[in-house]
Amino acid sequence: MPSDKNILQVEVKAVLPTSGGCAVFLGNAEKVFVIYIDHSVGLAISMAMRREPRERPQTHDLIGSILAGFGAKIERVIINDFKAGVYYARLVIVAENELYERKILEIDARPSDCIALAVTAKAPLYITRPVWDDAEDMSELLQRMEERGSPFSPGTGETPPEE
Repeated sequence: MPSDKNILQVEVKAVLPTSGGCAVFLGNAEKVFVIYIDHSVGLAISMAMRREPRERPQTHDLIGSILAGFGAKIERVIINDFKAGVYYARLVIVAENELYERKILEIDARPSDCIALAVTAKAPLYITRPVWDDAEDMSELLQRMEERGSPFSPGTGETPPEE
Protein backbone atom coordinates (compact mmCIF):
# COMPACT_ATOMS: atom_id res chain seq x y z
CA MET A 1 0.00 0.00 0.00
CA PRO A 2 2.67 2.63 0.84
CA SER A 3 4.21 2.28 -2.65
CA ASP A 4 1.02 3.64 -4.25
CA LYS A 5 1.67 7.29 -5.17
CA ASN A 6 -2.06 8.09 -4.96
CA ILE A 7 -2.13 7.21 -1.24
CA LEU A 8 -0.11 8.84 1.56
CA GLN A 9 0.37 7.54 5.08
CA VAL A 10 -0.63 9.87 7.91
CA GLU A 11 -0.73 9.60 11.68
CA VAL A 12 -2.72 11.19 14.46
CA LYS A 13 -0.70 14.18 15.63
CA ALA A 14 -3.12 15.46 18.30
CA VAL A 15 -6.71 15.28 19.52
CA LEU A 16 -7.98 18.50 21.04
CA PRO A 17 -11.42 19.38 22.39
CA THR A 18 -13.41 22.14 20.70
CA SER A 19 -16.66 23.80 21.65
CA GLY A 20 -18.55 21.31 19.45
CA GLY A 21 -16.56 18.10 19.89
CA CYS A 22 -12.91 17.37 19.10
CA ALA A 23 -10.39 18.29 16.43
CA VAL A 24 -8.22 15.41 15.24
CA PHE A 25 -4.98 16.64 13.69
CA LEU A 26 -3.71 14.13 11.12
CA GLY A 27 -0.67 14.38 8.92
CA ASN A 28 2.97 13.68 8.24
CA ALA A 29 6.18 15.74 7.96
CA GLU A 30 4.77 17.55 4.92
CA LYS A 31 1.40 18.73 6.18
CA VAL A 32 -1.24 18.43 8.91
CA PHE A 33 -5.01 18.67 8.41
CA VAL A 34 -7.98 18.55 10.78
CA ILE A 35 -11.09 16.40 10.98
CA TYR A 36 -13.76 17.52 13.45
CA ILE A 37 -15.49 14.70 15.31
CA ASP A 38 -17.82 14.19 18.25
CA HIS A 39 -16.42 14.33 21.77
CA SER A 40 -16.98 10.67 22.70
CA VAL A 41 -15.00 9.35 19.74
CA GLY A 42 -12.30 11.96 20.35
CA LEU A 43 -12.00 10.69 23.91
CA ALA A 44 -11.80 7.08 22.65
CA ILE A 45 -8.99 8.03 20.22
CA SER A 46 -7.08 9.89 22.94
CA MET A 47 -7.39 7.02 25.38
CA ALA A 48 -6.28 4.53 22.73
CA MET A 49 -3.27 6.70 21.83
CA ARG A 50 -2.22 6.81 25.49
CA ARG A 51 -3.03 3.09 25.92
CA GLU A 52 -5.14 3.99 28.95
CA PRO A 53 -6.93 1.04 30.47
CA ARG A 54 -10.72 1.27 30.59
CA GLU A 55 -12.95 -0.13 33.29
CA ARG A 56 -15.34 -1.52 30.68
CA PRO A 57 -14.92 -2.08 26.93
CA GLN A 58 -16.05 0.79 24.75
CA THR A 59 -17.72 0.33 21.36
CA HIS A 60 -14.42 0.42 19.47
CA ASP A 61 -12.94 -2.14 21.87
CA LEU A 62 -15.98 -4.36 21.31
CA ILE A 63 -15.60 -4.20 17.54
CA GLY A 64 -11.90 -5.09 17.85
CA SER A 65 -12.76 -8.06 20.08
CA ILE A 66 -15.43 -9.28 17.66
CA LEU A 67 -12.99 -9.06 14.74
CA ALA A 68 -10.33 -10.94 16.72
CA GLY A 69 -12.90 -13.61 17.60
CA PHE A 70 -13.49 -14.18 13.89
CA GLY A 71 -9.77 -14.21 13.11
CA ALA A 72 -9.96 -10.83 11.41
CA LYS A 73 -7.95 -7.67 11.88
CA ILE A 74 -7.99 -4.09 10.73
CA GLU A 75 -5.37 -3.87 8.02
CA ARG A 76 -5.64 -0.17 7.25
CA VAL A 77 -7.86 2.88 7.05
CA ILE A 78 -8.09 5.09 3.97
CA ILE A 79 -9.60 8.58 4.11
CA ASN A 80 -10.82 8.61 0.56
CA ASP A 81 -13.20 11.51 -0.06
CA PHE A 82 -14.33 14.95 1.06
CA LYS A 83 -17.76 16.22 -0.04
CA ALA A 84 -19.82 19.13 1.26
CA GLY A 85 -17.59 19.55 4.31
CA VAL A 86 -17.65 15.85 5.24
CA TYR A 87 -14.73 13.41 5.13
CA TYR A 88 -15.33 9.79 4.10
CA ALA A 89 -13.23 6.75 4.90
CA ARG A 90 -12.87 3.04 4.17
CA LEU A 91 -12.05 0.47 6.82
CA VAL A 92 -10.07 -2.44 5.36
CA ILE A 93 -10.43 -5.69 7.29
CA VAL A 94 -8.53 -8.90 6.54
CA ALA A 95 -9.51 -12.35 7.76
CA GLU A 96 -7.88 -15.73 7.30
CA ASN A 97 -9.48 -19.03 8.13
CA GLU A 98 -7.83 -22.24 9.26
CA LEU A 99 -7.26 -23.23 5.62
CA TYR A 100 -5.31 -19.99 5.10
CA GLU A 101 -7.96 -18.66 2.77
CA ARG A 102 -7.80 -14.91 2.91
CA LYS A 103 -10.73 -12.54 2.63
CA ILE A 104 -10.47 -8.75 2.38
CA LEU A 105 -13.47 -6.65 3.33
CA GLU A 106 -13.62 -2.93 2.63
CA ILE A 107 -16.32 -1.04 4.54
CA ASP A 108 -17.54 2.55 4.23
CA ALA A 109 -17.33 4.12 7.71
CA ARG A 110 -17.02 7.45 9.47
CA PRO A 111 -13.40 8.60 9.60
CA SER A 112 -13.70 9.14 13.35
CA ASP A 113 -14.67 5.50 13.94
CA CYS A 114 -12.00 4.31 11.52
CA ILE A 115 -9.33 6.36 13.30
CA ALA A 116 -10.40 5.04 16.71
CA LEU A 117 -10.29 1.45 15.45
CA ALA A 118 -6.94 1.96 13.68
CA VAL A 119 -5.29 3.55 16.71
CA THR A 120 -6.57 0.75 18.96
CA ALA A 121 -5.38 -1.93 16.50
CA LYS A 122 -2.12 -0.09 15.67
CA ALA A 123 -3.14 -0.16 12.00
CA PRO A 124 -1.86 2.42 9.50
CA LEU A 125 -3.90 5.42 8.33
CA TYR A 126 -3.80 6.60 4.72
CA ILE A 127 -5.35 9.42 2.73
CA THR A 128 -5.90 9.65 -1.02
CA ARG A 129 -3.80 12.19 -2.89
CA PRO A 130 -6.77 14.31 -4.12
CA VAL A 131 -8.19 14.63 -0.59
CA TRP A 132 -4.71 15.39 0.78
CA ASP A 133 -4.08 18.04 -1.87
CA ASP A 134 -7.39 19.78 -1.12
CA ALA A 135 -7.06 19.69 2.68
CA GLU A 136 -6.05 22.94 4.36
CA ASP A 137 -2.59 22.76 5.97
CA MET A 138 -2.96 23.28 9.72
CA SER A 139 0.70 22.60 10.57
CA GLU A 140 1.35 26.15 11.79
CA LEU A 141 -1.70 26.15 14.07
CA LEU A 142 -0.71 22.85 15.63
CA GLN A 143 2.91 24.01 16.03
CA ARG A 144 1.79 27.25 17.76
CA MET A 145 -0.42 25.26 20.11
CA GLU A 146 2.43 22.87 20.91
CA GLU A 147 4.85 25.78 21.50
CA ARG A 148 2.38 27.30 23.96
CA GLY A 149 2.31 23.96 25.71
CA SER A 150 -1.43 23.75 25.21
CA PRO A 151 -2.86 21.73 28.08
CA PHE A 152 -5.92 20.69 26.13
CA SER A 153 -6.94 17.08 26.23
CA PRO A 154 -10.34 15.44 25.85
CA GLY A 155 -12.38 15.33 28.99
CA THR A 156 -11.00 18.50 30.60
CA GLY A 157 -13.81 20.73 29.43
CA GLU A 158 -11.28 23.23 28.08
CA THR A 159 -11.32 24.42 24.50
CA PRO A 160 -8.41 25.66 22.41
CA PRO A 161 -8.17 29.39 21.71
CA GLU A 162 -9.91 30.61 18.59
CA GLU A 163 -7.40 31.48 15.86
